[in-house]
Amino acid sequence: MKLINTIFVLAFLTLSGAVFSQQDSNRAFFKQSMNLVNPAFAGSQASFSDSKGNTAANAPEFGINFRSQWAGVDGAPETQSFFFSTPMGKNVGLGVSVVNDRTFIENQTSLAVDFSYQLKLNDNNLIYLGIKAGASSYNANLLGLTTFGFGSDPSLNNINGGFNPTIGVGALLKGKKYFVSISTPNFLNSERLQDNDGIARLGASRAHFYFAGGFDIALSNSLDIKTAGIARYVEGAPFSIEVNTLFSFNDKIQLGPSYRFNEGIGGLFILKAADWVDIGYSYETGLNSLAAARSMGTHEILLKLKL
Repeated sequence: MKLINTIFVLAFLTLSGAVFSQQDSNRAFFKQSMNLVNPAFAGSQASFSDSKGNTAANAPEFGINFRSQWAGVDGAPETQSFFFSTPMGKNVGLGVSVVNDRTFIENQTSLAVDFSYQLKLNDNNLIYLGIKAGASSYNANLLGLTTFGFGSDPSLNNINGGFNPTIGVGALLKGKKYFVSISTPNFLNSERLQDNDGIARLGASRAHFYFAGGFDIALSNSLDIKTAGIARYVEGAPFSIEVNTLFSFNDKIQLGPSYRFNEGIGGLFILKAADWVDIGYSYETGLNSLAAARSMGTHEILLKLKL
């Protein structure tokens, strides 16, 4: 079974170009965890009343997100994210996030603190500006390259980059029923592996740019449609676009399809178990027939609390 999984990984990485792609992980629940990629979202949760006219509590939010990609494949990508966001007075927001990414032989952990500042355009539209600062660690086990059939530069040893500083910025335009976002969570380069004609060599991480937006439509007193999308650009990697549409029933249950262009299709489900807790689950299958056949799909779990 291990040999079969290794063969699958080699074939899939060859087809997808995913190895050493220098890309941060995707998330199906991107809308529910936006301060991971845009610091301007920190503390923005209580800006307006909801679609039913109820004013949201000015409460801190804490979230946990677990994502397992290509489940059942040895060494497949896994991501654990922890994020916190709270208003700090009238115009200031604070956020904290911890993200751990493991992809085959690579492991990266980042810790960041977000600050946001609110600018009021009018009663229905607000602008938030944010800055993210923190540090990340990166290491790679080069001995694992032989398992997946890749060579390495003889001058390289196992990479343990220690902690590298991270700085990011973002902006958010938010209305009662829509949002538009642009951000880069880190524009500083740090050392990591890159693929050069099948040989792993020392390279540099690339800045990621995110463009996101969404809007809500009230169909009745008990039914809303919540649509959101996010696009990611990083030099040297495919442009990534994901959209989802959730049907919200009495603000208690949300469910609907998601689609990542040319990559995968799936569905999301969110249950408001109590006024202070949301529980979400997402399943995605790859559009690549090899990935769909050999893995058990991609699973993601979200837990979000209002403290």
